[in-house]
Amino acid sequence: MPETSVAGILPLMENIMAKGILSFADFLGGPDSLFIEQIFPTTQRTLEYNFGQNITGWTFSADYQTLVVDKIAFDRNGDPNFSTSTVIGFFAKADITATNISVVGTSTGRVNVVVPANMYTGPIYADARKNVPITVVGVTWTDSASPANINTHRWAFIQCYEPGVTPTDPTTATGYVSIT
Repeated sequence: MPETSVAGILPLMENIMAKGILSFADFLGGPDSLFIEQIFPTTQRTLEYNFGQNITGWTFSADYQTLVVDKIAFDRNGDPNFSTSTVIGFFAKADITATNISVVGTSTGRVNVVVPANMYTGPIYADARKNVPITVVGVTWTDSASPANINTHRWAFIQCYEPGVTPTDPTTATGYVSIT
């Protein structure tokens, strides 16, 4: 696994599974490849990857999809607890353009991925606990081995209300697909 940071801040997430609750990492399939953060829809971030080796011949891609969960609880430390959450719907998957991914050091293994603002542009309840949109970003890299090794990190961005966002139910937004 590469060393990963958001604008140089390490680490972003503790493994809250050790606290005895089901984390969103477990909910989506593994704490080693998922980072969770609360952001505003207009937030744009640069994820900095350091693979610590030469990455000549490697390829990179990124995509995202917004899911809606029925509810989120937070523990006393402010960490989300998804033990009683259910995914109730989603929006279409989209690709992050290749221009948002830049290899800044092939011989040193450094790659920057710009996570764009406005990946989710729909309404958000201001209380941030009911019908919460969560945008999951996948950053995938394929090495030059034969056969190739393909790995993905996932980032879950809990979308938070901010001024300018319509303070209503995300399930009423255009493009929302209910899971029945």
